[in-house]
Amino acid sequence: MLLTGCSAESGSSSAGVPAVAPAQGDRAQENSGNSNSKVSAEQVERQLIRTATVDLHVDDVDKAIAEIKGKAANAGGFSGQENATKSYANVTVKVPSKELDRILEELGKVGDVTKREVRSEDVTEQVADVEGRLASQRASVERVRALFEKASSTSEITQIEAELNKRQQELESLQRRYDSLKGQVAMATLTVNVSPKGAAPPPVEETGFLSALAAGWNALTTGLGWIVIAIGAVLPFAVVIGGPVLAVIFVARRRRRVTQSSEAA
Repeated sequence: MLLTGCSAESGSSSAGVPAVAPAQGDRAQENSGNSNSKVSAEQVERQLIRTATVDLHVDDVDKAIAEIKGKAANAGGFSGQENATKSYANVTVKVPSKELDRILEELGKVGDVTKREVRSEDVTEQVADVEGRLASQRASVERVRALFEKASSTSEITQIEAELNKRQQELESLQRRYDSLKGQVAMATLTVNVSPKGAAPPPVEETGFLSALAAGWNALTTGLGWIVIAIGAVLPFAVVIGGPVLAVIFVARRRRRVTQSSEAA
């Protein structure tokens, strides 16, 4: 990289325009950063995105929802989406990943847990890869910024400023992706479906070929029914209006034939 920088500076002094760091050097450094990130991914703690879903039967739905939200807040989390009806409710909360197991155990004190699913997605390599690319992109931005400070003419400033803005945008995009990954790792997503004891669970939407076939058949019969109804509604108007219209058309055609015959004679 030092040799590349020296050659770039020598070329800029001869041409009079400071050259931006070559893309090949950036790619080489980025590749080295990616390889280092793969090695470091094995040494750091595993980065997991955790999600959980719980079905809960309770005596009082509103009270249970309030307790779930309170437990999430006490653990350092917050409540998100919430849906409720007279006999069923569900709430989604964000809680620190390290507190998820403890909160799942405490839900047994709120009501009867009838179903529990916990999933973990390992994003360790993704986090390490983005970290390496961030470091490489920061160094790239600093190199271009140093060239920008040395620029003297308007054309030099314009050229280097455009390149600097481009690399800063790429850096900001990487930073947003990194923050999103770290946020998902830090805060687990917990969805709790709450229903009163003794009530039937909410219907589960069936998927598969048979359910799709049944849905298509129902849509077909419903559509044919509406078509028949529309025909029945239009038929009286067609009879009343269509008769005179057909008579006028018939008379007009007959007159045309008579006129053509007379002209031919």
